[in-house]
Amino acid sequence: MLNIKRRTALGGLAGLGLATLGGTPPALAQTAKATAAAASTKGKSVKLASKLRIVIPANAGGGWDQTGRALGTALLGAGAADEIEYENKGGKGGTIGLSYYAEKYGSDPNTLLMGGMVMVGAVALQKPAVDMTRIQPIARLTSDYLVVVVAASSPIRTVADLASRLRANPKEVPIAGGSAGGVDHVFAGVLTRASQSKPEELVYLPFAGGAEVVQAVLTGKAMAGISGYSEFSDELASGKLRAIGVSSKRTVFGIPAIREQGLDVDMANWRGVFTGQNVPAARMAEMVEAVKAATAHESWQKTLKQNRWESSLLSGPGFASFIDFDLTTSRVMVHLLKLKA
Repeated sequence: MLNIKRRTALGGLAGLGLATLGGTPPALAQTAKATAAAASTKGKSVKLASKLRIVIPANAGGGWDQTGRALGTALLGAGAADEIEYENKGGKGGTIGLSYYAEKYGSDPNTLLMGGMVMVGAVALQKPAVDMTRIQPIARLTSDYLVVVVAASSPIRTVADLASRLRANPKEVPIAGGSAGGVDHVFAGVLTRASQSKPEELVYLPFAGGAEVVQAVLTGKAMAGISGYSEFSDELASGKLRAIGVSSKRTVFGIPAIREQGLDVDMANWRGVFTGQNVPAARMAEMVEAVKAATAHESWQKTLKQNRWESSLLSGPGFASFIDFDLTTSRVMVHLLKLKA
């Protein structure tokens, strides 16, 4: 059995590289206006600017996109800005968006960048020219457990069934998830190893968004899919997909924990927000306070509940140390699981 502690697992996420097909999608710019009826906030209001921008290094609809837009709504509600503009710049586990942000907004005090475990893993795996030394961490926001799903018609009904097939021949058990080398990929490798199979023989199908993972499972292209609960929730509710396990230590969302089914593994994804390398410390401190106020806002709390995200707010030196730990651990995970970009 392979026991991946939550802290180690977060670092393991760093061991990934996101393979995005077809290059960089065009940036999507959308603007959200604050309304007069904005809900009140419980946190301290910090007005950063009339207009803020949030760069989301992923396609629309996925976990980073959901988190970024939810944060924008909460920043509006908390009075940090009157208007938020969003730019989606997906590709390669967030490293394309990271490079774009660092080059264009590295000194911009009014532009934020979303990131998280997938980006840390992509940097560790790909070793891109522009890495996370080009940005500064503001705050970790959420943790999200991974759900393993199969099509409703699948003969696989439990994690034990999936493990048995992986043990027999992992090459015949394609698993779909997010970016190559990302947290989904790492967890697929961990599952394969815990099933007493060979991670290097895992057939992993990387996709840029949760909707594509769903389609791969529903069409039979993948035998199973891995992602956050929020990206599968509609299909689970409609009965098109069946959840067979979750990466928590115990049952959540009404889904049995994988470790409770005999495979001693658990893992959690995390997402956070960053600013540019050249933004001064005083401005960063203001950003931290604004984000804290936003996470106290009722719209943010509602989103946490709706998407089944766990609040894991962390800022300052603690967050910086957390990321350093993840980067180090991820490199170990890449080696152990024989992951390739």
